[in-house]
Amino acid sequence: MRARLLPLLLLATGCGDNLTVPVREDYRTRDPEPLACLPNLDAQIDSSELQPAFGVDVRYLISPDGTTREVDVVGRQEGELNIWDFSIDYADDQVATVTPTTIDDYWFAGSFPSDTFITSFDGEGRTLSINRYSESGLELLGLASRDENPSEGQTLLVYNPPITVLRFPVQVGDNFVSQGDIVNGTLRGLPYAGTDTYEVSVDARGEVRTPQLTFEEGHRVRTRVTVQPAVGQAVSTRQVSFFTECFAEVVRATSLTDEDNADFTVAQQLRRLGF
Repeated sequence: MRARLLPLLLLATGCGDNLTVPVREDYRTRDPEPLACLPNLDAQIDSSELQPAFGVDVRYLISPDGTTREVDVVGRQEGELNIWDFSIDYADDQVATVTPTTIDDYWFAGSFPSDTFITSFDGEGRTLSINRYSESGLELLGLASRDENPSEGQTLLVYNPPITVLRFPVQVGDNFVSQGDIVNGTLRGLPYAGTDTYEVSVDARGEVRTPQLTFEEGHRVRTRVTVQPAVGQAVSTRQVSFFTECFAEVVRATSLTDEDNADFTVAQQLRRLGF
């Protein structure tokens, strides 16, 4: 009889000092941080809705170098709504990552003001654009090779004055011309001087579709860029871009060289926000 009581005694001994069950609090997460930018779809893009996000990777689907794309920059209308559809998923698209950074650590920092930021000018990031953001607009201050001594030769082009590429607020009906001169520049290791002219117009807004995202309100921005070197013939290209609140440029179609048609249908490069 005593042997049969032993397991009960052991059980009682094991529970003797741990009879209190701890009171647990309900699981709670931290309050989510407010979004830095929230689109309000008010028919314009204010300066606060297009600030550079330093250190944030932005990924674009981009057509391979040397490959053209058929594009429809005119779009279609459904009632009073403009719709631009760039949602075709091309199997050979590549990914270009653009990350706004400060100018501090670049070899060309001494050639530009300190209140500038850097983004990729081309899809690969071998050439960089030096930009400045302000309450009044977005300026392009110049171009530079990412590396100080790349294999193709150094590039350092400083615009005087800087070129305005966007004015705030971005809204339908805005149009302007901005011109920048380059003196004592270097282009792929060779001396360079010239004048670049940007003709910019914001002429429509509506829905913009990409392979993974649809934006309710995008602004169509047409830019004709004319490059006039001191030696040689002038060349021009057309860009049709779509800008949205908080996401900035979500689509860009770049025409073939010296394209006459503002509504061109063949792009030498097409980039769209995506992955």
